[in-house]
Amino acid sequence: MGDNELSSIQQDAYEPGILPEGIRSRFVNANGLRMHILEAGYETPARPCVLLLHGFPELAYTWRRNMLPLADRGFHVIAPDQRGFGRTTGWAYGYDVDLHPFGMLNLVTDAVSLVTAIGYRRVHAVVGHDSGAMVAAYSALIRPDIFHSLVMMAAPFPGIPEPALGVEGWAAAFQDDPIHEALCALEPPRKHYQLYYSSAEADVDLHTPQQGLHAFLRAYFHVKSADWKQNRPYRLNSQKADELAKMPTYYIMERDKDMAATVHPYMPGQDEVNACTWLTERELKVYSSEYARTGFQGSLNSYRCGSIGLNTHEMRLFAGRTIDVPALYIAGRYDWSTYLRPGFLEAMSQCACTDFRGSYFVDNAGHWVQQEQSGKTNDLLLRFL
Repeated sequence: MGDNELSSIQQDAYEPGILPEGIRSRFVNANGLRMHILEAGYETPARPCVLLLHGFPELAYTWRRNMLPLADRGFHVIAPDQRGFGRTTGWAYGYDVDLHPFGMLNLVTDAVSLVTAIGYRRVHAVVGHDSGAMVAAYSALIRPDIFHSLVMMAAPFPGIPEPALGVEGWAAAFQDDPIHEALCALEPPRKHYQLYYSSAEADVDLHTPQQGLHAFLRAYFHVKSADWKQNRPYRLNSQKADELAKMPTYYIMERDKDMAATVHPYMPGQDEVNACTWLTERELKVYSSEYARTGFQGSLNSYRCGSIGLNTHEMRLFAGRTIDVPALYIAGRYDWSTYLRPGFLEAMSQCACTDFRGSYFVDNAGHWVQQEQSGKTNDLLLRFL
């Protein structure tokens, strides 16, 4: 398949039986995309809108346990497959493509264009998980007139710093950070997962792993969840290599291993798979089937925008600006991503958000908090909304 062919292949809506009754799958044209969305609470017009933005390696489907409880409380709930993911088309596929469409400014434009196309001028709340939390945060920062409140999950937003006067290069690319050389100098040598995800080989590694795609995703979801009992995160003292290396290898990887090989030793046994009610084999098949068709490069291109400094360069326009709408942070108690960047959690509550309503850590949940503990997550969302 050529680099740009995949994005032009139109997919149908989800087949019957994939989604819980009351959630529909359809397409909306927005910002040059044919965007696949899931909706709940669409039957009644003029409801307040809640927009849900997924992370990596996920889909709109990740919100299947959250949409109906929100709709039952009177909201029109919308969850898109974001640019580069799932059944959304209209984006260029491949590694050697223009990355600007995958940059943060354009991802915010995707969100604005989507809700506008559906008929909304304001969104009651934008909720994002993982990388989707960053899109949600920037949406609330850049367009508070549209996005009236914000919930971030699993990825704290530290704000956009003011550049020092007269200092050039304050927006240096992550790939040029000296931390990478320091990680390589450790014994054994390590590397940051975001740098790996920005590499040319990452898509092939993830798409065609030796253990098979479905098994890879099962191990990946498992090892980042509370089901993997070794997840016991804590605040790190600094951004230094020896501190970062205290994190699991799915974040600070062994230098000579790809991600599929990294998580393979933690593949759960059949009894654990059968006991995983938050991600059954039938549900995981939705993910593995979609990624088998699309590969991962579209979703990985967003990581590259951070690594090469594109996102930080674009955000210079908003340097020093704060998020002034009500904001909330939710994470699993056993999710290392909260502490991936030392200081970000504190910066979010103390500097980045002027109307911060608190950080909530959900027991018995890891990285996939809205799936692992959907009931507790829904209670927090509804209380905030």
